[in-house]
Amino acid sequence: MSANSRLTVAAHALTWIGLYQRRGHEVATSEQIATSVNTNPVVIRRLLAELRKAGLADSRRGAGAGWTLSRELSAITLLDVYEAVESGPIFALHRSTPDAQCVVGHGIGPAMTAVYDGIEATLRKELAGTTLEDVLQDVLRAA
Repeated sequence: MSANSRLTVAAHALTWIGLYQRRGHEVATSEQIATSVNTNPVVIRRLLAELRKAGLADSRRGAGAGWTLSRELSAITLLDVYEAVESGPIFALHRSTPDAQCVVGHGIGPAMTAVYDGIEATLRKELAGTTLEDVLQDVLRAA
């Protein structure tokens, strides 16, 4: 099973747009962002469309078309980005109901749900405590 990179790519795109705007540019194209991410511009456009629906990015059409941030990097948390691009819980229970007559089959759902709820709460707290400004500052320090 491979790990999901949607949060990382979305944070990359928004952080890139924020830095690009700070450097005096009005809008960023999906082609420019895709070059940084090393992916197809269509992937970026689809992801940015989700971010636009969540109020994190805006798009312009026509002459001067491209993408901008809807708010400052310091006002966008990784939790905002996560909620925009990820649907559902991190972990799921069985696709089919386990045997309720089996002691493990009967109790596995509640046992795992308690663990998963704790993980989800911890993840949300960590993501809420990190802004894209924090990410950009870490990126610039590493460069």
